[in-house]
Amino acid sequence: MRVIHPTHPTDFKSYSTEQIRERYLLDKLVQADTIQCTYTHYDRMIIGAANPVNTTLSLGTYDELKSDFFLSRREIGIVNIAGNGTVTVDGVAYNVENRDCLYIGKGDKQVSFTSANAASPAKFIFFSCPAHQEYPVQLMKPADATPTEMGSSETANHRVINKYIHPDGLKSCQLMLGVTNFKPGSLWNTMPSHLHHRRMEAYFYFNLPENQRVLHLMGEPDETRHLFINNEEGIVSPSWSIHSGVGTAAYSFIWAMAGENMSFTDMDFINISALK
Repeated sequence: MRVIHPTHPTDFKSYSTEQIRERYLLDKLVQADTIQCTYTHYDRMIIGAANPVNTTLSLGTYDELKSDFFLSRREIGIVNIAGNGTVTVDGVAYNVENRDCLYIGKGDKQVSFTSANAASPAKFIFFSCPAHQEYPVQLMKPADATPTEMGSSETANHRVINKYIHPDGLKSCQLMLGVTNFKPGSLWNTMPSHLHHRRMEAYFYFNLPENQRVLHLMGEPDETRHLFINNEEGIVSPSWSIHSGVGTAAYSFIWAMAGENMSFTDMDFINISALK
């Protein structure tokens, strides 16, 4: 398991592009017939991917967790971004189709992933954080996710935020998760930018055409940096950093948060004119 350590915003100002990519970029997660995980010290969130093609993949524990099984003291949210698949939780199978979200609570011992068709395999992207309370396994279809429409076509940020795991949706201890999709002609996400000092956030970009990129912005509002991100790559955003981006083509992204506040509207917006 890869481990990412936290950094101070003052230190971040001196980072080279290589250092930013090393300490925040989540790349090489989606690999055939493997489970890849990154443990972050930002609210102890783990970001991972399971891409079963020809075999069933089991989510085991890791030395870094010091636990008998992965969800001993954790919860997890899973989104399938590709072909149909099955997630089996303690012997119960859940059919997880494209854009479906499955929540699994603390205490479930055995989790495995299978694709329905090797020619069109599932790609399960997951986010896990510590949990102190148990909640039941819950599956949600995209049509049942709570939508929030934001932005406008005039500012190229007209988007629909589908909220899956949140206080009025799939119940969790501290994990929040959703998927953002854009209206035709819009490419900017999370603009105007915002901060939320009470929780960290991670993005996972997908459905980006080949040879296209997402320009992801991060850093303090008056000292921003950027990364060019490929399809099916993610980024870790500390609570002191903005997290905004624009694509060279249309794309979607999963966002997940962990921390002490689960109110979706808990955001400190930054005036666009204040960005530097």
